[in-house]
Amino acid sequence: MDKNLALKIFEGFSIQRWNDLVRPFDLVEMDKAAEKMVLAYIIGKYEENKGNKIDWNWMIYASLFDLLKKIALCDIKAPVQQMLKKEFPEEYLRLNEWVLNQYRVLIDDEDLFSKFTIYIGQKAGSFPVPEELKKSIHVYNAAHKYSTIRELEMISMVNEKERLSNIDKDLKKEIQPFLDLEGLQKLFTHQKVFDFLLKIEQLRFQIRWNQTPRIPRTSVLGHCFFVAVMTLLLGRESNPDMCERRVVNNFFSALFHDLPESVTRDIISPVKQATDDLPNIVKKIEDEIVNKELVPLMEPFYVDELIYYTSDEFSNRIKSNGKVIKTTWKDLNDKYNSKDYDPVDGQLVRICDHLSALMEADISIKHGITSSHLTIGRDSTLNHYGPAEVLNGINVYNLYHDFIKE
Repeated sequence: MDKNLALKIFEGFSIQRWNDLVRPFDLVEMDKAAEKMVLAYIIGKYEENKGNKIDWNWMIYASLFDLLKKIALCDIKAPVQQMLKKEFPEEYLRLNEWVLNQYRVLIDDEDLFSKFTIYIGQKAGSFPVPEELKKSIHVYNAAHKYSTIRELEMISMVNEKERLSNIDKDLKKEIQPFLDLEGLQKLFTHQKVFDFLLKIEQLRFQIRWNQTPRIPRTSVLGHCFFVAVMTLLLGRESNPDMCERRVVNNFFSALFHDLPESVTRDIISPVKQATDDLPNIVKKIEDEIVNKELVPLMEPFYVDELIYYTSDEFSNRIKSNGKVIKTTWKDLNDKYNSKDYDPVDGQLVRICDHLSALMEADISIKHGITSSHLTIGRDSTLNHYGPAEVLNGINVYNLYHDFIKE
């Protein structure tokens, strides 16, 4: 994986949102991208349950490409970009070309860059959008708009009405075309799926490494999206022949891998590992609390999938005859690389989870904000895997040490 691309994506933790308004907590682009994909999953599942086809693979790449574009254009507010597109289309096309050029030197993967180019072109209106993608785009755009509305609702308590009235009016107008979506209707009318979202949003308020100062501060929810993106990119390198279902499972397993922490809070690794038996005990308690507090808020048509994603989340696994079976990376590739087995590269998610933790510590240290917690965390992650250890086709030791080089 290109270290510079990963560092560029990490900038999403530093780009502030709504920074011309009073904010009760940090609102950053990485967290917005995470909540948008949580909402896309929920709304999309309602549509699938009605028999509509959702292209999850397209949606995953769209979330990455939108974040890349946002990082490149962080100083240009969305309404200004919309005006550019509408009133100055030629300049808007040049702006998009400029965005692509910023990443040309960072993305060696030609297929990935081609996907990025097509996506940017379709959003700009210069490339046609296939008919079969329109429902997926509709769901994705609904998630984008509603995640913005949720942010506005969160900050509305501490801002005078006069500051927000025009924004509120514009967002209500922009969400209208999406109210045909059942999931969005249920969210708007605060049915039980809204309570589920409220639980997940708690991950946005939980800060990782909360026992030490650190720059940039990262939320659990933003961390989950970053891990999902790293899982997508690293998976492309370790096995470019993964079936589509496996790619989708890996991404959403990573996105939801810390879901239990929405009800248990983030228990830091040193505490989890205080005794030999504690990790298993903590996991058992997490599962019990999830079953009690989260499962009743989930719809029957996605509850089993989310439990599959969050239970034993760091093991390579498949489903066969209704049972979850642990397996090896070799067998995932040779025997089970098919949607029929619902394969998940759980070890890959773990590698990316540790990579995210390593970057969170190392980047802060290099910014000059350090502590014993950060240095110990960084060093223990670096030494967690042996020099010759290869997991899911990746020499993790070499990967991690390459990332901390100056």
